[in-house]
Amino acid sequence: MRNQKTIKKAVSASGIGVHTGNKTTITFKPAEINTGVRFVRTDVKGHPVIEADVNNVVSVARGTTIGKGDVKVHTVEHVLASLMAFGINNVIIEVDANEPPVGDGSSSMFVDLIKQAGTVKQDANIEEMTVTNPVYEYMDDAYVAIFPYDGLKISYTISYDHPLVSTQYISMDIHKDNFEKEISQCRTFCFYRDVEELMNRGLIKGGSLDNAVVIGDEAILSKEELRFDNEFVRHKILDLMGDLYLLGKHIRGHIIASKSGHPLNVAFAKKLAANLISTENVKNNKCNEINNVEITDEETVLNINDILKILPHRYPFLLIDKIVNIENSIKATGIKNVTVNEDFFNGHFPDHPIMPGVLIVEAMAQVAGVLMLRMEQYRKKIPYFIAIDKVRFRKPVVPGDTLVIDVEFIKVRTKIAKVLTKATVNGKLASEAVLTFTVVDV
Repeated sequence: MRNQKTIKKAVSASGIGVHTGNKTTITFKPAEINTGVRFVRTDVKGHPVIEADVNNVVSVARGTTIGKGDVKVHTVEHVLASLMAFGINNVIIEVDANEPPVGDGSSSMFVDLIKQAGTVKQDANIEEMTVTNPVYEYMDDAYVAIFPYDGLKISYTISYDHPLVSTQYISMDIHKDNFEKEISQCRTFCFYRDVEELMNRGLIKGGSLDNAVVIGDEAILSKEELRFDNEFVRHKILDLMGDLYLLGKHIRGHIIASKSGHPLNVAFAKKLAANLISTENVKNNKCNEINNVEITDEETVLNINDILKILPHRYPFLLIDKIVNIENSIKATGIKNVTVNEDFFNGHFPDHPIMPGVLIVEAMAQVAGVLMLRMEQYRKKIPYFIAIDKVRFRKPVVPGDTLVIDVEFIKVRTKIAKVLTKATVNGKLASEAVLTFTVVDV
């Protein structure tokens, strides 16, 4: 277990709030163990405290606002993302207005404050939250999901109908150093076509090219060059981290997001709060129930290394990333994360990437193969297709999609097995088929 952490000394910075336009000073102060992250409105009588808790979210309009009663603090996500990255569990954050300063639109200001203050370990363990079964949340064509992973990894895809942005994708393990160098500097952005609407809604009163990147119809408007070619998707990781730190716990898992924003991030955080369990509980319980699915040890969850020990397939033809559930050796659920980096997208099709249907069928077959080759009678054998029946393709599968593949044996004989398979994306059926295999000795 890791120790809780706070800062060594009080530090402050000043500026304006991006949405309220109010001048504000933010001060980080050390806090005792188990304090958590607490915002204090020093400009309000009695200095009311608002805990950084997902249940205190009162608005997700172009930023995440927390509040109690009539007292609010707007746009807290950049502050919280920095605390999350540096592992700060306990801190008092005083603000003398209703929004932290925006700085340059990134979280660099808050990273600098943390480094200036220094950090100190405390004599108490942190409470981590670990994933033993996937958790999903959807809004329209956007989704966020989390899968078991030893660490924190985020894979993010954005897609806009705009030639200057289009589709951007990044996948990375998150730790303090690469957050500071590759995420914290990435600035908030908006489209010029949306500026008037945002102003009419009473937002971006403090917004300018000093603290945001504006995407025009024909050019990107900024006081400097983009800091990364894919700065926009990197900033989305920053926002997601801040919103998820409202859980108040460090997360271990692989988070995959597509087209997500603050409303979906917060909805996902609330779902995690209801579904995730602490590491200590995992250690103390043989089996745990999450999302009404029973997980009974590592035998029902196989990572990529486990899969490689079972299947003969290798790059570039290994098309599944994880087995997330096995039930009574007759059912299994597998995951295929479809990224824009897949080799087959180079030719299928360069300007309109779609996962080939035959490869979706192959991915379904590989999940069935894992289930099949774990059986005693089929070990050290190779399965061959002998029939593919009732194949249907219901919707295209594109970069950023996560295929959830369910297979179920409907007939098992000495050398022949038949399985019912289906693949879904965002809960919607993408493909289905009945596959029949025979097995041969290696």
